[in-house]
Amino acid sequence: MDRNKRSRIYLIVLLIAIFVVYTYRENQPKEVLIQGTTMGTIAYNIKYLDKKQRNFKMQFDSLLKDFNQALSTYIPSSEISTLNNAGRVEFELPYFHEVLEASNKVHKETNGAFDPTIGQLIDAWGFGDGKLIAPDSAQVDSLLGFVGLDKISYNSEYAALDIPGVKLNFSAIAKGQAIDVIANWLTKQGMENFMVEIGGEVRTRGKNIDGEFWTIGIEVPDEKRIGGLFDALHLENQGMATSGNYRNFRVLEDGRKVAHTIDPSTGYPKMQTLLSATVLAPSCMLADAYATACMVLGKEKSIELIEADPTLECYLIFADENGETTTYLSSGLKGKTVKTENGE
Repeated sequence: MDRNKRSRIYLIVLLIAIFVVYTYRENQPKEVLIQGTTMGTIAYNIKYLDKKQRNFKMQFDSLLKDFNQALSTYIPSSEISTLNNAGRVEFELPYFHEVLEASNKVHKETNGAFDPTIGQLIDAWGFGDGKLIAPDSAQVDSLLGFVGLDKISYNSEYAALDIPGVKLNFSAIAKGQAIDVIANWLTKQGMENFMVEIGGEVRTRGKNIDGEFWTIGIEVPDEKRIGGLFDALHLENQGMATSGNYRNFRVLEDGRKVAHTIDPSTGYPKMQTLLSATVLAPSCMLADAYATACMVLGKEKSIELIEADPTLECYLIFADENGETTTYLSSGLKGKTVKTENGE
């Protein structure tokens, strides 16, 4: 074979190789990052792998706007505001009935530790509209009369307050539900690999751009070190939420520090040795609600709750009898942590 012919064959092979590599790269999914805000000033970060690199920000913002129109207590015309103010609401959006069903489930399974009817108590302790802070025992007893999911009637079409004055607040479950709304929409678009995060709560599907399960951090439960990483987990097609009193608290005029976690059985903020509760569940809505319930239940009861349900996992950070920070990982998480700051 002469030199010219060999050169032509080499050139053809090279061009074919370049074409194959180019085609392969073009067919590989690429990571898309969409960021924005919702529920006022809460940041969201959404990553997904898409060969076409489509930008879904307009669709995300539209979905979240509709969601807020159903469940935001800060929008006077929202469905939840209508119910709280008028005592009845006809559902126009799918979210209210869904969150009531989930709330009832978690309420029953936690023996009432999770209860979205504590809206008046949330306000009274300064974590809602801020009308009243540090109610006395008589005021707390009075407000407890408006607490209880048995004081609400609802079906798939409407909800009604059986007792005037009951106030719903879904702040302990709504972020998780909003994440599920986005995650379910992405799934319907054929997205097989994504991570949806709103205000620290997360839901994932599939793997990241490196072909690994998404790594999600657990924050240091310390008001002076907000944003510090305590540990991290590989999240495998689950929702994850963390609840803790280190971020959201009030200092009263007398110097007392009160937590945003309200115990529905007593009406008082719950301060205890459990510093934070991270819960993994099939949906972020359930993870969000169970994490809040754990902060009410405390360490021992939380462990009983989580270990009894094979669909749930937890990572608890608490202070031991010597005041030292330590952890509890449910059976399904042992050996799955990625990084631990304290060397455990």
